[in-house]
Amino acid sequence: MNVTLKSNRFSTPKKPIASTIAKGLTSILVLAVLTIGVSLLTLSYSLKDAEVVNVAGSLRMQSYRLAYDVQVKSPQLVNHIANFDESLRSPVMASLDNVLVPAGIKQQYQSILERWGTLSEQLQSQNKHDYLDQVEGVVQQIDQFVLALQHFSENKLKMLAWVGGICLGLIFLITILIVRFAQNKVVKPLAQLVEASQKIQYRQFDIQLNINNDTELDVLALSYKSMAKELAVLYQDLEQAVDKKTAELQQANNALKILYNCSKSLSSARLNVQDFQHVLNDFEHIDGVVACQLWIKEKGGGHIELLAGTEHDLPWSSYSLEEGGMQLGELKWQQQNNPEWKVMESLGRIIARALFFNHNQKQTEQLILMEERGTIARELHDSLAQSLSYLKIQITLLKRNLNKDICQQRCLVATDIIQEVDEVLAQAYTQLRELLSTFRLQIEEADFGEALQQMLKPLKAQTNTNLLVDNQLLSIELDAQQQVHLLQFIREAVLNAIKHASANTIQVKCYVQQRHIMVSINDDGVGFDPSESKLNHYGLGIMQERASRLEAQCYFFSQLGEGSQVTLTMNIDTKEKHDDSK
Repeated sequence: MNVTLKSNRFSTPKKPIASTIAKGLTSILVLAVLTIGVSLLTLSYSLKDAEVVNVAGSLRMQSYRLAYDVQVKSPQLVNHIANFDESLRSPVMASLDNVLVPAGIKQQYQSILERWGTLSEQLQSQNKHDYLDQVEGVVQQIDQFVLALQHFSENKLKMLAWVGGICLGLIFLITILIVRFAQNKVVKPLAQLVEASQKIQYRQFDIQLNINNDTELDVLALSYKSMAKELAVLYQDLEQAVDKKTAELQQANNALKILYNCSKSLSSARLNVQDFQHVLNDFEHIDGVVACQLWIKEKGGGHIELLAGTEHDLPWSSYSLEEGGMQLGELKWQQQNNPEWKVMESLGRIIARALFFNHNQKQTEQLILMEERGTIARELHDSLAQSLSYLKIQITLLKRNLNKDICQQRCLVATDIIQEVDEVLAQAYTQLRELLSTFRLQIEEADFGEALQQMLKPLKAQTNTNLLVDNQLLSIELDAQQQVHLLQFIREAVLNAIKHASANTIQVKCYVQQRHIMVSINDDGVGFDPSESKLNHYGLGIMQERASRLEAQCYFFSQLGEGSQVTLTMNIDTKEKHDDSK
């Protein structure tokens, strides 16, 4: 069985799972990197915020200290001026000159520097006490600067919080979307594929899958569904192939069983028509055979037609039954589909061999029987026939001596006795010659028709009478002993018609009718009266004796001037029962 799997082309997925998940993870990674980068950047720029605020806040205290030094005329004024200038121009305060620092803070810082330049000159001049009037303004300006620095630092922290929160929210949202996408596009399709696999495991190929052709798993599911359909077709084809092989094996098993039964039925020592009918009845059990017919033919005419089953309007197939160069018949059959030709051929060979072996066996038995009868004939000829011939010669000599004139008056009674003995002796000698002739009859053919033609051939040469033979009887209906007795019965009837009927035509018919073997010998001769027994005629008695040996019925029909008819009827069933009893 050849199964071709179709290759299907599927469209490219609209939403590839790997690409979608990769994009989601990439987005999460970008957001995470962004959050970390902003955090690190903010942290790096926020490290000096506290110091800047602290230095800026210390400027307020130093402003008050300078006012105190001026008021008390402290000798540390110069140092404190230097400290204030150092704090105001320190590297931390100089870092405010950055692109990330708001312009307002830069302006405030520059404004403080410019005002400090004026105040430092004033503190170092004679007008130191004017500083006291400006100290409040300086402190307020410094407070605004510190407050701006504080707001700037807070804004950076707020920005970090917002960026972190937004990124975390986006990461959370993307994660939810990825999980949901995986649930809908990965987990559920995989669950459906697992369920479909379990159904296929239990030989349920009609699977239902939700296919949108969006993802790789949808394409896989579509391919899986297509595979399931192809598996269903494949499994169905395999089941059909298994069923077909099972049917073929069953058919082969039935055929072997029929062959065995046929061989067994035809292996018996005695075969008859019923044996072949039983075998023929088994033939119709072969798948596809609706009717079977067997023709059994023999040389010399005659055939049997056996039928099993019911004939249909179908052509006949035939097998010629031949064995050992002999045409034995023909086996025919009608079929609705194609049975195994080899099976029918084997059955035909078995039947042909059975017919051939039955023919040879019957011929062998017949030859043995004829050999025994020939031996008996020789024994009779060498013993009883010689004695009867000697007695007949002596009686003839005695009659010659008693017929002399000298003894004619004295031996009259003895002459009558001798005459009677001579007649009886002649009858015995005639019977013995007929018996020897019968025993010496050679029948070499096993086929009844051929044996009948062989037996009647010498009789045809003895007369000008037209001898017609119509034989429809097969030797399979008879065993060897019955065939010999039946042939001798026909010979005796034909011989009597040739000798006594003075007929123009003698007709011999042999056939089977309603399970009875029918034999008739008809002539158109002078006829006779069956109720009157004729002297020196023993043919009718001999035929009656042979009929009794065949367990058959013998009838004689004749009228003077209207010919004669001799019939023999033998029941085949009685004959088969007799064979079984043996």
